[in-house]
Amino acid sequence: MNLDLNNKYALVCGSTAGIGKATALALAEEGATVTLLARNEEKLKATLKELPQHRNHDYIVADFSDPMELHAKLTQYIATHHGFHILLNNTGGPAGGPVFSATIEAFENAFTQHLKCNHILVQCAVPFMKENKYGRIINVISTSVKQPLDGLGVSNTVRGAVANWSKTLANELGAFGITVNNVLPGATGTERLTQIIKNKASKTGKSEEETAQAMKNAIPTKRFAKPEETADAIAFLASARAAYINGINLPVDGGRTKSL
Repeated sequence: MNLDLNNKYALVCGSTAGIGKATALALAEEGATVTLLARNEEKLKATLKELPQHRNHDYIVADFSDPMELHAKLTQYIATHHGFHILLNNTGGPAGGPVFSATIEAFENAFTQHLKCNHILVQCAVPFMKENKYGRIINVISTSVKQPLDGLGVSNTVRGAVANWSKTLANELGAFGITVNNVLPGATGTERLTQIIKNKASKTGKSEEETAQAMKNAIPTKRFAKPEETADAIAFLASARAAYINGINLPVDGGRTKSL
């Protein structure tokens, strides 16, 4: 299937590693002009070199811990460059731990880095999308919006907030040719998964290999996802082929989530 993202501008957040980087590469391969967004400029430069060089891909340096800085940099970029047809909201998840012992600061930080920054990005991107009658807003969140995950209390909480924010946006923006959807990755071969395995192993006294295998055994496909597999789902949702898919949660988890 030719997704034909030629002449489309995409903003990909968290694009120097994991699912974000895989998505940037996938969108570029389908013809999109990609602007990377992350906080580490050296990693952004390295990722930029991996994108097809016959288009004017670019990057923005911004830290999601500072929403006002993000807003200023994004506003300036759009004023001097271009807007975006495609927006991938994606940032690293909050630290693990039980919800009862979580600090108020942990909730505030997670809310800022996920919901507040997502909202700023959407408010900056939507005017261009409306003008072009084409918009794809895709949020990478978690299967925890369907089934809370043990030991990820703050993450479970803020992911639920983002999911409902997203569904509300889908209702408000659908008439303008803009779709808003959530992709829910399962256990995916990223740095975050490596850290989760280490934490579980240290708590149970099992080896990291035993811990990883136990996690794989809980997945019907018996393996972890590759970031590229999640990126492929995102690329489809970003395309014109997915124009009538709006306001959904799409698990890419190998069947691990027990609920429909």
